[in-house]
Amino acid sequence: MAAKLTLKCENLTKSFGGVHALAGVSLSFPPAGITAIIGPNGAGKTTLLNVLSGFLRADSGTHSLGDRNTTHLPPHKIARLGLTRTFQNLRLITLVPVLENVMLARPGQRGERLFYALTRIGVATEESANKQRAMEILEFVGLKEKANEAAGELSYGQQKLLTLAICLATESPILFLDEPVAGVNPEMIQKILGLLKQLRDDGKTIIFIEHDIEAVRQIADTVIVMDEGKVIAQGNPHEVLDRPEIMEAYLG
Repeated sequence: MAAKLTLKCENLTKSFGGVHALAGVSLSFPPAGITAIIGPNGAGKTTLLNVLSGFLRADSGTHSLGDRNTTHLPPHKIARLGLTRTFQNLRLITLVPVLENVMLARPGQRGERLFYALTRIGVATEESANKQRAMEILEFVGLKEKANEAAGELSYGQQKLLTLAICLATESPILFLDEPVAGVNPEMIQKILGLLKQLRDDGKTIIFIEHDIEAVRQIADTVIVMDEGKVIAQGNPHEVLDRPEIMEAYLG
């Protein structure tokens, strides 16, 4: 198993106009298990993930992944270091088959480099291996039978599963998930939570934003609570979520 990567940030700040989305956030995420980030709307949760994954540049402060300072790196370079993510808007290629959505996420494909694109040396063999791995991932999330359907034809819950499959196709050890169970039915919620537990047991580090407190209670090993751009609590979910002042801040 690959060595665990430690994700850290120190004194991150980010403002939009006069609003402090992040106000001196310093965190060291557990290098294993499932961490939930909770808080009311506007607490800074998504901004934090956007900064750590390179989609936003902090106004000040630093962040790192393992021994690499990632503060000024673009998203694709941070992704190559081992961090992948989903978004609230699912960002699927809806007219393309489910299988191809997953295969496009496979890292380091020869066909993307000019020499191999022209000579085709080893490309067919690699594509076959990538297809096999993509089908394994689709079987894991329960979408193997949908492999040849257009992504846009899936139900919303199935599209959530597909975004998870795409993350897994990158083979990244760290997954950022933005509201993975929002907007889906109770049965699908339990399916997704079950998959996340399996991924944790397989050694993945999962950091997710979620408003569903019961989902957080079910699977989180650590909870981070944010409010008004600050971290106001973190620790064991059973201890943190039972503190009245936390729920008051959360429910606002």
